[in-house]
Amino acid sequence: MSPFTTPVEHRAAVDRLRAQLAEIPVGEPVRLAKRTSNLFRPRSSTGRPGLDVAALDKVVSVDGQALTAVVQGMTTYEHLVEATLPAGAMPLVVPQLKTITLGGAVTGLGIESTSFRNGLPHESVISMEILTGAGDVVTATPDNEHADLFHAFPNSYGSLGYALSLTIELERTHPWVALRHVRFRDLSALTGAIADVMSTRAYAGTSVDFVDAVVFCAGESYLTLGAWADELPPGVRPSDYTGREIYYRSLQTRSADYLSVHDYLWRWDTDWFWCSRAFGAQNPLLRRVWPRRWLRSDVYWRMVRVENAYHPAARLDARRGRPPLERVVQDVEIAVDRLPDFLTWFLREVPIEPIWLCPVTLREPHGVGEVPWPLYPMRRGEHYVNVGFWSSVPILPGRRDGDVNRLVEDEVSRLGGHKSLYSDSFYDEATFHDLYGGVAYAQVKQAYDPDGRLPSLYEKAVRAR
Repeated sequence: MSPFTTPVEHRAAVDRLRAQLAEIPVGEPVRLAKRTSNLFRPRSSTGRPGLDVAALDKVVSVDGQALTAVVQGMTTYEHLVEATLPAGAMPLVVPQLKTITLGGAVTGLGIESTSFRNGLPHESVISMEILTGAGDVVTATPDNEHADLFHAFPNSYGSLGYALSLTIELERTHPWVALRHVRFRDLSALTGAIADVMSTRAYAGTSVDFVDAVVFCAGESYLTLGAWADELPPGVRPSDYTGREIYYRSLQTRSADYLSVHDYLWRWDTDWFWCSRAFGAQNPLLRRVWPRRWLRSDVYWRMVRVENAYHPAARLDARRGRPPLERVVQDVEIAVDRLPDFLTWFLREVPIEPIWLCPVTLREPHGVGEVPWPLYPMRRGEHYVNVGFWSSVPILPGRRDGDVNRLVEDEVSRLGGHKSLYSDSFYDEATFHDLYGGVAYAQVKQAYDPDGRLPSLYEKAVRAR
């Protein structure tokens, strides 16, 4: 099936969506009906069907010369990359999981190993066509009459409107990515190396195009440095981590590796980083018979939804006398100079491993002032590291569900960091207001959703509405 649509088909899909919104009475909650989601926070039911956005999942155009693309908001990065790679290009940041949508990555943030030089996905957006809560379709750019919406849209999670189409920048690709996995036995040394790469875009005299890291424990971590390559060295075969081999385990056994650009972009999707182990997919015996088409993040997501709905694993654990579990699935941004403090605290207090690290620095284009994106107030010119941890921990006697997540929130705030909102959040409303651009958000919310037809950001992120 082609990933492309036409401008005429796009306009027809937009008109249908506007008509659906107009049919919903004012006062009734509005939300999207999406086939897939990468949100871990629960969502309460509204009792009525959501807006059908299934027809907004294609690419309108790719310009391989100008390095731009016009993309519908519900297009997954899997289909977006399918459209851009034949033109020798890719989005500036391609989040790790295939079913993340472009609109989702912009309104809910995203990150990957190019973020140390390309920032976050919304920073490569040139313009956005947005359906607002008021039912209007507006085109927002960094400097037009809707610039306030353009800058408030990232991290708004659909509480201001929905991205119908986006014009984005692309970058040129090469056929291969050459990888180096460098081991560190000290978290401060790892942090120093990350800071140097972010400042110089090089390591040991060699340029770096991609960088991330994995911490297995305080004494074992790996910095992965990627560089574009036009050809493979003589006698070298590229690796394949879409079958029996598991990418994150290769960091511990290989110091160098080569992947095609396609396989590099999706290296984490096959095993959902390392979370596939919870479903037995990394068991060597089961791995042999597990179909390759089922080794992907959206399959594991369906398993999570079954557990959330029917709790088979929780019931089995209870019968075995095991304590209940608290889900601790979070991504946080920490300034690089505070990273050792956070990692030391985390490894001492939270029994989760491995941990993913992804450096990020905001880009210079777009935005005015020191904090260009008010709903996720990272500072221009400062180096951050995204810390991702995704698992569950036992709820100990005397503790309640959510206590560990609250501890994480407190520590992140103490260190001046930021927490993504795709998962469970426990902030009180005043704290949330201070952390996530409350004043700027309220002004834009009033301007583009004056009747409050869309749930507020706090209602979505904390109250799960």
